[in-house]
Order: sequence, then C-alpha cells, then structure tokens
Amino acid sequence: MKTYQELLQDVLDNGIEKQDRTGVGTLSVFGRMIRFDLSEGFPSVTTKRLFFRGVIEELLWFLRGQTDSKILEDKVIKIWKGNTTREFLDQKGLTDYPEGEAGPIYGAQWVNWGGKHNQIEKLIQMIKKSPNSRRLLVSAWNVSDLDKVALPPCHYSFLCNVADGKLSLMFNMRSCDVGLGLPFNIASYATLCHLLCMATGL
Repeated sequence: MKTYQELLQDVLDNGIEKQDRTGVGTLSVFGRMIRFDLSEGFPSVTTKRLFFRGVIEELLWFLRGQTDSKILEDKVIKIWKGNTTREFLDQKGLTDYPEGEAGPIYGAQWVNWGGKHNQIEKLIQMIKKSPNSRRLLVSAWNVSDLDKVALPPCHYSFLCNVADGKLSLMFNMRSCDVGLGLPFNIASYATLCHLLCMATGL
C-alpha cells in the first residue's frame, strides 16, 4: 500500500515538469493510487495542518447542492473565494454570475444533475436495495455543464463497493495538488464514506 508520504516522494523523484493554467508549473505524475483502511482510524494526514472545519463545511455545502461560495465565506472558509471573484468569473466568460457563484459544480451535480437527478439519494437507495451492484457511482463530470463552472471538477467521480457488510469508497481525480489539496480531499471523502455508512447501516 502506497502511503501519502511515499506518494509525495514519488512526485519529487518521478514528476515531469509541466506548465499549467496558473503559470506556476507542476511536477506531474499520472495514475497513482493510495489506500486507507477506515476501520483502522480516520486518515487525517499530519504532515501539514488539516483545515478540518473547512473539510466538513465544504462537504455539507456539496451535499446541500449549494454553489454560492459566500455561504462558506460567511463561515470564514475562503477556499472557493479566489475562483469566484468578479475578475475570475469575467475571465471565464461567466459575466452573468454574481460574485461568489461557482456554477453547477460538485454539489449541483451530486444532488441536482440535469435539474432532476439526486445522485446521492439514488446511491443510498441502491446501496440498500442492491448492495452487490457495480453501478454505485456518482459523477460530477457533466460534459454539458463544463463551460458553466468556475472550475471543472478535480475530483470528478466516486465509486462505492459493499462487501461483508462494509462499505468502501474510491474517488478519482483528474488533477490534484498533492502537497496542499490532497489531505483535504482524503479527509472529505473519508467523512463522506462514514456518512454513507450511517445512512445505509453498513
């Protein structure tokens, strides 16, 4: 099992220099995976301070289908502020959005895909009724909405599996700041897995 620290070293040792949209540049590796056994404890990465209150509030923001970053900013959580400023939105061509609006990002796709599908509700019901299904999948990558979002989803889908009365969750990322953002994402999806267990009795 590759640990978070091993992944960091892998990036430093094997990363290929690439340019990115920010102009900062990256060291890039492709197709890596790390695993955590939630039955052994919560995977709180301790190599840096984890903004856990922000993890929880953002996850609840997603689960409520909210997309206005000012809801988080009112709670002194500014993780979306830089991508929802007037200047940023205008540069993206989202001139009709009020400042703070991120467009149909994660939460909108999770609970209101196409204005009619609550993927989270359907996932919970499917886990309860068809736990052996291989379709326990939630996607945030809605191709028809990609030009309507402040940022396209980085963690674009997650897949669940039920075996021996236990729920596992695997999330996928197309882009990830391993040093800064990944510990946040790990904590968020670990929390989501626990919440799904509570909702399904697993």
